[in-house]
Amino acid sequence: MKKEQASRGRRHALRVGAALAGAMVVLAAAPVAWAQNYPERPIRLVVGYSAGGGVDAVARSLGTRLSAVLGQQVIIENRTGATGLIAAEYVAKSAPDGYTLMMGDSALLIAKLLQPKIGIDPLTSFKPVAGAFISPLMIVVGNNFPARTPAELVKELKANSARYSYASSGVGTVQHLGFEMLKQATGTSVVHVPYRGAAQIVPDVVGGQVSIGVVSATAGMAQAKAGKLQAVALMNTAKLEGAESIPPLADALPGFDVAPRIFMLAPAATPKDIVDKLSAAVKAVLDTPEAAAAAAAQGTLRAYASPAELGKEMADETARWKRLIADQGIVAEGN
Repeated sequence: MKKEQASRGRRHALRVGAALAGAMVVLAAAPVAWAQNYPERPIRLVVGYSAGGGVDAVARSLGTRLSAVLGQQVIIENRTGATGLIAAEYVAKSAPDGYTLMMGDSALLIAKLLQPKIGIDPLTSFKPVAGAFISPLMIVVGNNFPARTPAELVKELKANSARYSYASSGVGTVQHLGFEMLKQATGTSVVHVPYRGAAQIVPDVVGGQVSIGVVSATAGMAQAKAGKLQAVALMNTAKLEGAESIPPLADALPGFDVAPRIFMLAPAATPKDIVDKLSAAVKAVLDTPEAAAAAAAQGTLRAYASPAELGKEMADETARWKRLIADQGIVAEGN
């Protein structure tokens, strides 16, 4: 009797073990199968800015082409506020299944540094998917300003910096910190005039209300070509189609290279296979002539980065802005 009970016990244990082993095999295979079948429904690409802005425009252009590559619609969803932080918190807390992604930019990295109490960290709350674009910035001045080149600008600011002010699209933007980096490099003290967005900066530079403006390259070039202001320098080193004649600030300040990055992020726990599939799709889109033409029309430059490369770029950029914010004593508005 005891032998029979023992035998039944062993058979039961073997059945349980086999069932558990089978379950483990299924669970182990599930992420792979999931990634192979992904995506099976539309993807939401969340943007932290209003429709029509720079990040929104490139997200829509990229999203349309990604839909064709992935075989599912990529829907752009705008969740505005707090320099993209509202959108970032929403995406970071979303299901890590590859169906809710974020189109972020460098402002997100800066916002965390200036508002450390926010509930997410761009470096840990997300999994980097792909670098996509950079958005060149331009320094513009009125036609009466006594400088036309990067070297002349640096010389004039060193001689008379207290005479001038510069406009950016707000405290904590790359436009703002980029010029603060210029001030740091030249030992000058130009007064910052933050605007609520960029729309009024160019007219005020043209009208003489502010001496210097830091704006997107497309906004600056349009008025420079019309002869209403002078485009003195690009803040990054890569040449931009339509602005080939504008020299980089690095001509006067070797190594100077500042431009907002635009990139795709997923919630931190998103499976690697899905992230890799998304990243490959972004690369496939950016490698096309159509994407090159669209980027040029939007005043951006294609800048694909793999998940690992993007993670390093984000960490390096965060460290760079952190040092500058501390050195220049920059604080968020209202603090």
